[in-house]
Amino acid sequence: MMGCRMDWGLLAMALCLVAVIEGMTLALAPHRIREAAALLARLDDRTLRTLGAAVMLLGALFLWLLKH
Repeated sequence: MMGCRMDWGLLAMALCLVAVIEGMTLALAPHRIREAAALLARLDDRTLRTLGAAVMLLGALFLWLLKH
């Protein structure tokens, strides 16, 4: 099995892309962001954890599919 090396440049680009997407959302639809934040604030911890885990798994699956 080949070793796994961290590509720090790729990680930095991915984090910059997250910042761009988050910034666009805040700039273009601030009211929607407030609505979403209010909705999330009303959810219980178990639901938030489940939602977070599902989003992480989907993201990991999509990354894996893109890589293979």
